[in-house]
Amino acid sequence: MDNKAKIITVAGKGGVGKTSICACIVRTLVEKYPDKKILAIDADPAVGLSVALGVDVKLTLDDIRMSIVDSVENGETREALELLSEARFRIFDALVEMPGFAFLAIGRPESSGCYCKVNSYLKEVIGILANSFDYVVIDGEAGIEQIQRRVMEKVSHLLLITDQSKKGVQVITTIKGVADELISYDRIGAVINRVTNPELVPLMECPVEVLTAIPADNTFAANDIRGKSVMELPADSVMLKGVEEALRKIDIL
Repeated sequence: MDNKAKIITVAGKGGVGKTSICACIVRTLVEKYPDKKILAIDADPAVGLSVALGVDVKLTLDDIRMSIVDSVENGETREALELLSEARFRIFDALVEMPGFAFLAIGRPESSGCYCKVNSYLKEVIGILANSFDYVVIDGEAGIEQIQRRVMEKVSHLLLITDQSKKGVQVITTIKGVADELISYDRIGAVINRVTNPELVPLMECPVEVLTAIPADNTFAANDIRGKSVMELPADSVMLKGVEEALRKIDIL
């Protein structure tokens, strides 16, 4: 399936600021391209991207999926088929329109009663939906498998986020290995976040090109503590500047 959208997927170890960087990408695109259509997809079950972007989520894709699965389990095949054909319209109900972008939450991870047909149909619908946007930004959970299974198999840009820890680098190395097998992507790069020793960045054994190294950002931390969204960060925030640099290097800006 050819997407005209640039699909940017963000992945990395939990706790390295992946969701915050994802939110900063959305804000940067909204500010740089006010005339473009931008979709943010929260594919992390923790649903942190909605908080980071100040979005109130009422309906997730998983809610839609479970209503179809419940009908199948209750033997209501006809109703399940109707729900499946309605799913495309219901996804539009799950889309939250925000100033400058739209937002879709995937919801909880798969539970028992996982129906591959339902999943593949919903993934197809997301693909169709993506085609009506210029930029799609996906916040994935720690791995890439769930993105491939539940969201899409082709992305244009894969951004791997780590901090300076060896564990963080090991995780993005593993993610790259899995991504090479499971999904197709055009460009890949790493962002080193919360850097405390800049002189050690060149010594890190990153599996891909390092696009930017973002120092620990006190302004961002203060903003976070106050429960403010990334949209309220001051324009000179270190994190916003770092994200902009990464997007320029990977040819998104």
